Amino acid sequence: MAIYFFTSTDEYGFLSNFSRHEFELDGHRWPTVEHYFQAQKFPGTPLFGRIRNAPGPKDAKSLGRTRDVKIRPDWDDVRDEVMRRAIWRKFEVHADLAARLLATGDEELIENAPNDYYWGCGADGTGLNMTGKLLMELRTELQGHGE
Repeated sequence: MAIYFFTSTDEYGFLSNFSRHEFELDGHRWPTVEHYFQAQKFPGTPLFGRIRNAPGPKDAKSLGRTRDVKIRPDWDDVRDEVMRRAIWRKFEVHADLAARLLATGDEELIENAPNDYYWGCGADGTGLNMTGKLLMELRTELQGHGE
């Protein structure tokens, strides 16, 4: 049976990139995975700091979607690794979340994001579900099955 997650307030909300679990990465403190991910689109720009300091993950996402500042040219090549690093760091810092992730067993984790066919499953379930895949990859590592 698959585990679907989306909002940070549902039963599996701790899996969401919007869950408010701070971590430090690359010399900065990040309120959420979403803050880190969106800011990485704009390194070395004032927008990087604005996103990092955004009041909430929804604000960070909105700022990250601006096209007033050019996104780094290698974004398509690095975005998966950027997300992987942030997700893994969040669970490394918060042992309670890692335990909850392990408690999902071997169930498929699916980000039920109706408007996102890359990170989520999309409205019709045909999306790539990259967030879910990265979480399952991490879970495998935590289970000691990764290599």
